[in-house]
Formats: sequence, structure tokens, C-alpha cells
Amino acid sequence: MDEMEVIDLREYMDVIRKRIWIILLITSLAVITSAIISFYVLDPVYETYTTMMVGKTKSQETTVEYSDVLLSQKLVKTYSEIAKSTVVSREVIKDLKLDMTPEELKDKVNVSSVRDTEIIMIKVQDTDPKVARNIANHLGKVFMTHVTKIMKVDNVQIIDRAETPKEPVKPRPQLNILIAGVLGIMISLGIVFLLEYLDNTIKTPQDVEKYLGLPIMGAIPMFEEESDKSEKGVKAYA
Repeated sequence: MDEMEVIDLREYMDVIRKRIWIILLITSLAVITSAIISFYVLDPVYETYTTMMVGKTKSQETTVEYSDVLLSQKLVKTYSEIAKSTVVSREVIKDLKLDMTPEELKDKVNVSSVRDTEIIMIKVQDTDPKVARNIANHLGKVFMTHVTKIMKVDNVQIIDRAETPKEPVKPRPQLNILIAGVLGIMISLGIVFLLEYLDNTIKTPQDVEKYLGLPIMGAIPMFEEESDKSEKGVKAYA
């Protein structure tokens, strides 16, 4: 690191040190706001899931070919659309007497495959852990009925039934506070350097040489007048 880089680094540190109160204020506000929202505003959301397998029909041969497995994996997307269809959603809402629309129920449901298998996982999120469990389990049952009719398969099995979740999956207060702190520091640093960029006043003898290209003839040091100890003198340059 050469001398110029050292000088530039010192200048940056001086800028930060001079307006450190801005950094501390913005970062503190960001952290406090995030903590209040995470702990007192946002409702905890619970997640549970049920797993199912939709495979070969019983009427077909018992030998499982590799092509059959690949076909079943490709059909997972089709099964996902059936599980999240309006028909299935309405039946679940009616049976469980839920106070929500099919679209609202769909937003709570996520259907995906378990890696490279024929197994599909139905995840449900809700602010009530028992409601999430009931929706997941009943959605699996209704899905079995409809996929059997639509896809003409009869080998649909429930592997895992949904259980009542004990801990919420979100919000995550610690993570939110950490992110808010990092963002607060970044935003405050941007504001500090922007203010420094907009400030075109001459503050040091080095600024005179740097910006005006004039040699320093002399400097008047800061002093206190005897008549008023609280009144400070003014630094001047020639």
C-alpha cells in the first residue's frame, strides 16, 4: 500500500468519524424498528406437511421399469396442479368450514417433489398450527380422490401424515434484526459520504493545496479569548 492509498484511507476514516452519530442513529433505528415489527407486529406462521406417492396402477404389471419412474417424476407437476386446483380447494374449504377463498387457500399451499422420487410433498402454512395440520391432512385425502378420477390411477398412498408444528417458521427475529443492522450501516455510510461529497467548504490546510492549488503561507491556530473562555477563535489560512 503506497502513501497515496494510506492518505485516502485516512480521509475515509475521518469522514466516518466526523459523522459517526449519523451511522449510529440510522443503524439503531433500523434495528429497533425491525425488532418491534418482528416481535409485536408480524404474526407467527407455522408450517407442516404430508407426503404422498402416486405410482403405477395395480392393474399393471408389478415389475417397475426405469421409464415408469421417470414418467411418474414428470407427472409430479401435473399432480401439483391438481392438488392446488380450485375444485380441490373448494372441497377442502367446505369440509373444514374454513373462512377463506380458494385463492387464499392456494397461497397457503406448496406442492413439490421429494428430490428425484415419485413422492410429492404438500406443505401448508398458517398462523394457526392446528389449522395448518388439518388443511394438509384433508387436502391429501381430497387430492387422492380427484387424482384417481382424473389420472386413472389407483396406487395413491399417504406416506406421512401432517403433524401439529410446535415452532413457527417465520418471522425469524434474529435474522431480521441482523439484516436490518447491515442495511442500516450500508444506508448510513451512503448518506455520510453523500453529505461529504456535497460539502465543498475548505476545512484543512491540505484542502487549500488540494483544491485551490495554492501554497500554504501560514495558519492561525485555534485560541480562546480571555474575555470569554467559551468563545473559540477561528482558524484562517493565507
